[in-house]
Amino acid sequence: MTVLFYQQASRARLFKEYKEVQREKSADPDIQLVCDDSNIFKWTALIKGPSETPYEGGVFQLAFVIPEQYPLLPPQVRFLMKIFHPNVHFKTGEICLDILKNAWSPAWTLQSVCRAIIALMAHPEPDSPLNCDSGNLLRSGDTRGYRSMARMYMRLTAIPKKGS
Repeated sequence: MTVLFYQQASRARLFKEYKEVQREKSADPDIQLVCDDSNIFKWTALIKGPSETPYEGGVFQLAFVIPEQYPLLPPQVRFLMKIFHPNVHFKTGEICLDILKNAWSPAWTLQSVCRAIIALMAHPEPDSPLNCDSGNLLRSGDTRGYRSMARMYMRLTAIPKKGS
């Protein structure tokens, strides 16, 4: 009975967010959220790399898996392409972000999670790295090396192809 209640509440919340995303498509040109046609608990997002960062000019794809207890529990979010960033696991795309773990609040929406990820891209936290190589470059003061690697991977994986 309780599971069914959470599932219905979760679906209602996700439908509300879906309607908001549809209504405000042009409000945030840096984020494009799309719900899976057959499953309201699966979403993808395209986010633009923040300006004045090595990710500028790139478009990054995120996968969201929403738990049935959403919004009481956070969504699972990961990058679907390689990104060189201290707080993103290079192989799995897992994101180390407090709001996706212990600092989650039901006040967060999928859209605001995307904004938080964009902010993290612009302001990496090298002291809690999932990508040690990237974190070590920043911790040792090699900002140029970090930016160079991040830009290289952005160009390899996140630049929109012509005609697509």
